[in-house]
Amino acid sequence: MVSKTDEMTATVPNNNTGVKDENCAAKKKDQKSQDRSAEMAVENAEDGKHNSCEADAKEEKDQEDDGSDQEVIVIQDTGFTVKVHAPGIDPFDLQVSPQEMVQEIHQVLMDREDTCQRTCFSLQLDGNVLDNFAELKAIEGLQEGSVLKVVEEPYTVREARIHVRHIRDLLKSLDPSDAYNGVDCSSLSFLSTFTDGDLGDIGQRKKRGLELDQIDCTPPEHILPGSKERPLVPLQPQSKDWKPLQCLKVLTMSSWNPPPGNRKMHGDLMYLYIVTMEDKHASITASTRGFYLNQSTTYNFSPKPANPSFLSHSLVELLNQISPAFKKNFAALQRKRVQRHPFERIATPFQVYNWTAPQVDHVMDCVRAEDAYTSRLGYEEHIPGQTRDWNEELQTTRELSRKNLPERLLRERAIFKVHSDFAAAATRGAMAVIDGNVMAINPGEETKMQMFIWNNIFFSLGFDVRDHYKDFGGDHAAFVAPTNDLNGVRAYNAVDVEGLYTLGTVVVDYRGYRVTAQSIIPGILEREQEQSVIYGSIDFGKTVVSHPKYLELLEKTSKPLKVLKHKVLNDKSEEVELCSSVECKGIIGNDGRHYILDLLRTFPPDLNFLPVEGEEMPEECTKMGFPKEHRHRLCCLRQELVDAFVEHRYLLFMKLAALQLIQQKANKLDNPDVMENGLSATTDVAESENLGRSEPEDVDPKSKEVIQNACKAVGSISSTSFDIRFNPDIFSPGVHFPEACSLDSQKQLLKDAAAFLVSCQIPSLIKDCLDHTVLPMDGATLADAMHQRGINMRYMGRVVEFVTKTPGRSQLDHIYKIGVTELITRSAKHIFRTYLQGIELSGLSAAISHFLNCFLSSFPNPVAHLPADELVSRKKKNKRKNKNLGTADNTSWSNLTPQDLWKNIVSETKSYYDYPLECDHVDQAVENYGLQKVTILREFSVKTGIQLLLKEYNLEGRHKPAFTEEDILNIFPVVKHVNPKASDAFHFFQSGQAKVQQGFLKEGCELISEALNLFNNVYGAMHVEICACLRLLARLNYIMGDYSEALSNQQKAVLMSERVLGIEHPNTIQEYVHLALYCFAYGQLSTALKLLYRARYLMLLIIGEDHPEMALLDCNIGLVLHGVMECGLSLRFLESALAINSKYHGAKSLKVALSHHLIARVYESKAEFRSALQHEKECYTIYRNQLGEQHEKTKESSEYLKHLTQQAVALQRTMNEIYKNGSNANIAPLKFPAPNMASVLENMNVINGILFIPLSQKDLENLKAEVQRRQQLHEAVNCSEQLTIEEKLTETEQIQITETIASSDTAAAKTTS
Repeated sequence: MVSKTDEMTATVPNNNTGVKDENCAAKKKDQKSQDRSAEMAVENAEDGKHNSCEADAKEEKDQEDDGSDQEVIVIQDTGFTVKVHAPGIDPFDLQVSPQEMVQEIHQVLMDREDTCQRTCFSLQLDGNVLDNFAELKAIEGLQEGSVLKVVEEPYTVREARIHVRHIRDLLKSLDPSDAYNGVDCSSLSFLSTFTDGDLGDIGQRKKRGLELDQIDCTPPEHILPGSKERPLVPLQPQSKDWKPLQCLKVLTMSSWNPPPGNRKMHGDLMYLYIVTMEDKHASITASTRGFYLNQSTTYNFSPKPANPSFLSHSLVELLNQISPAFKKNFAALQRKRVQRHPFERIATPFQVYNWTAPQVDHVMDCVRAEDAYTSRLGYEEHIPGQTRDWNEELQTTRELSRKNLPERLLRERAIFKVHSDFAAAATRGAMAVIDGNVMAINPGEETKMQMFIWNNIFFSLGFDVRDHYKDFGGDHAAFVAPTNDLNGVRAYNAVDVEGLYTLGTVVVDYRGYRVTAQSIIPGILEREQEQSVIYGSIDFGKTVVSHPKYLELLEKTSKPLKVLKHKVLNDKSEEVELCSSVECKGIIGNDGRHYILDLLRTFPPDLNFLPVEGEEMPEECTKMGFPKEHRHRLCCLRQELVDAFVEHRYLLFMKLAALQLIQQKANKLDNPDVMENGLSATTDVAESENLGRSEPEDVDPKSKEVIQNACKAVGSISSTSFDIRFNPDIFSPGVHFPEACSLDSQKQLLKDAAAFLVSCQIPSLIKDCLDHTVLPMDGATLADAMHQRGINMRYMGRVVEFVTKTPGRSQLDHIYKIGVTELITRSAKHIFRTYLQGIELSGLSAAISHFLNCFLSSFPNPVAHLPADELVSRKKKNKRKNKNLGTADNTSWSNLTPQDLWKNIVSETKSYYDYPLECDHVDQAVENYGLQKVTILREFSVKTGIQLLLKEYNLEGRHKPAFTEEDILNIFPVVKHVNPKASDAFHFFQSGQAKVQQGFLKEGCELISEALNLFNNVYGAMHVEICACLRLLARLNYIMGDYSEALSNQQKAVLMSERVLGIEHPNTIQEYVHLALYCFAYGQLSTALKLLYRARYLMLLIIGEDHPEMALLDCNIGLVLHGVMECGLSLRFLESALAINSKYHGAKSLKVALSHHLIARVYESKAEFRSALQHEKECYTIYRNQLGEQHEKTKESSEYLKHLTQQAVALQRTMNEIYKNGSNANIAPLKFPAPNMASVLENMNVINGILFIPLSQKDLENLKAEVQRRQQLHEAVNCSEQLTIEEKLTETEQIQITETIASSDTAAAKTTS
């Protein structure tokens, strides 16, 4: 069934983008975007099993805003089959959905192996041409079994260009160079290298997998525990046939283009020039009737048809006739293309860049050359000669109706599509600006003050223009303002108030410069800013204006964003009412829309980094050395922190109100027992909750007083209900408040929030890391964990310091190392940014390699390579212009030494993060903090956008520098933008998770399948949220025993994670481990091992061996190796896991007990019973101490000890017999069987958090009753744990429950989703 992921702008009314034209887009990115639907269609049409998760018909009850009526929406109609007749091939069947458009069938046909060479055709039903943009259900007479005829149509210039592009895309379909170069939303995936193709084709290989002697289990040396080698080359393993088949030597536009007038009248559209693999040079005419050979040569124009001319409607058919090599290779190429998993080919919504790439040959490419030319002119790809009105598109999509589910899906899909296109265009534009390819709109100004317009997008640089940020920290403030503004845009977009508009905003860091790209408000460039702004201030509070319409709109955002409506004084000392910070500007565009911009202070200031004279900070802050002077005064709290703080205050409010109510009742009844009555307390909590949210007239006077006291205590702005909001203008320089306003409570709230961050959120993060509920593996995942708790990155020094002072410090070793690596790489990035700004383009690779040598190489005195003559001539030329960025002192960068750089890094870490680094050079840092150079290299490259040549770098070499200028392949932009969300799909996903937690696995699975459907509708086929959906679906499939479906879904999850997050992202590593488990369960042992080895290699690269997750990985590898009787290797991995578990969980934890048990089993297989007994005794001791003598685990261990003792005695008897009687001894052969796969799988399930618990019907009833009791308690008190039990189980069935084995006093199976 074809997934509806076609171009979205076609559905947006009045967006001035040439909507119907753009959907047949000419350029590869658009083509690839459309290919999402095509490739999903191929997958679904060719492999029926993929349809199993799609419900035929689903109903959604959607509550209207007034809550009065409900609607039933059919999300997906049942599909049907049509027969397609195409010229030159046999008719074939195609599965379609009534909701698809005809255009989507076009895309399917352009992707199929046998019809892919056609682009210019129409589809006809009973002789009538079908409209491309008609939905199939609207076509009269189209039904099951209808025959659709493919009819070739005459070409136009546009259609001919599209055809040539499409053929070029087919020729390049297996070429990874676009992914390495970071263009056209291509990205890398290496899963198929380890699985030898699609895991769905399991028949033969499953049988082979069970023949143990055929499995090669030996891992590469660098993967073995204890290895210090960290090679880079295996990061991108090249398969034997990675170089694609070459079909043509040259395919390019002829220099004879465009055709002269007389040839146009003969139907000539354009001319092509080709060189075949047989070295035949040919000129081809693209005419209205098709393609044919003409008589032109390189220097002689002769457009008449050659003899024979081979006139063909498709370029492929023509080339097949003139080149046998093309015919053979093109057919082989298309076979390979369609054999690849669709997820390896579909474009990602946002570009993913790789920090390493092999040396790729640069080949001639007419389309790439043409794209470079047109993008320089500022044309957007799919409408030649016309730019898109980004602002109109972005705002029109937000105005689409959202009354019911289909409308909301259409709206979200439109928003997401336009936004991802805008982000791509803005990134290209920002790079063009910095590279000097765009003319400034104020060319007479100094370089840093210039502004640019390209492709209807406004670009400005992150410098303090005209001392705008003078009071806030100058250039430092100007640099951070765009990201604060982006956070504000993200927040207002999420609230999504009708009638209030924000600008499309993308922040790009490239070559040391920060560029802000924004859509343009209609009319803004035609008038002065002072005339335009009707709300807010353009000078940070000196002149302030307000507007009733803006106040009305912003008041709707006030509660969700926790912004207080307040009054400030303008320059005439008049009171002005605002519902945002003063910097937030309101402008009504020429289109009549109300825009808000400059949202950099949407959230309240962070007083820990904003010392204010005469203001005393809470003790929690002063203890940690706050407030601290920061380099700019735009430090704001994160939205997550504001939400967490308000939630914390709400719980405090409930507690205070409940205690007072209990006290009142106790006094009233004069009965001291009431205080201890749990039920009474519960009732009071519920009562206080109602009071806190009810209107004052509903409340009796005594309860009113309770609420007032609780409100006052928590700082609520209302005395009758809980309502906390912040005034973002408090402590803003230049903002004055009326004298009547009492600011004390608002100031106190800000101080309390700052104290909450350091006294609650940082300790809570460290506690979660200590409990292993949060397991960051690299800088990005640690930053995510901090951001989720509202902790800004400027607190990183405090987090690392907190780790060092935490009891059980060694159990946080991994966090400490990641934290220090992050401090070093971020400080180096700050220095690198300034370093890059002084470098001319011609010296860029030399300068970057010199910086890396000073930063990471052990070579003591690297010397920069200066291509002097080139630089001097460029310098002279630029002195005349003096307009391009980066024309400062071109050679000052070459004076950098490792000593200077590391001195600057230590100083930057101290001044920015307030953390004292103790190292003078990289080797000392590595030694003092236990870091890895390759990890630092990866973190730094990812943060700065550097791409390195994939090879082994000798970072320890003291005789020559590690990097040369040839090793620097590229420098990419680092892009920040808003991620639009699929809200309905997310709600389905959450509901599914909740059902799974309650034990209703089947219902949960259905809801998550539906969520997947909706995610696909909004995001297309590729997105990180779809990845999470597939992972959970795979786990549910596995739990419910459907291994095949689990394998299929998890394979998609791995591919998607590689494509949208990156090939070595921590999530990708996790996905590999899950896939390995399902492969093992399915009998694919060899594949499971390869996947686990890959996961271990990636983990070694990004963090090293010393990480709690490595223990889980090693346990998995050890178990699989034990399963195939590679006991020696198995022990190496299991003993490594034991050491890591002992370090991070404590020597007496249950994880350590399990590690001992697994090792004992391997020793038993080796008949080394003494060692086996020793480890099992350790296991038994831990179980007995932690769980008691009567626990099932303790008993199992005791039984196993007896079994081992008997085995040991039997072996000793045998040995004695041999010693006594020599070769004449009459002994029965000893049996040491290989462990059966079921027991290995059982252990793998346990360590990966899945446990089998046999239940009788009686147990089941008891557990169900327990679940119901707990759910009722949860609803009453809003705080109860939930057990998950699957409904509908018979007496003999087993239930699978996910278990987290923690070092606690109980080993009861507890379920997590």
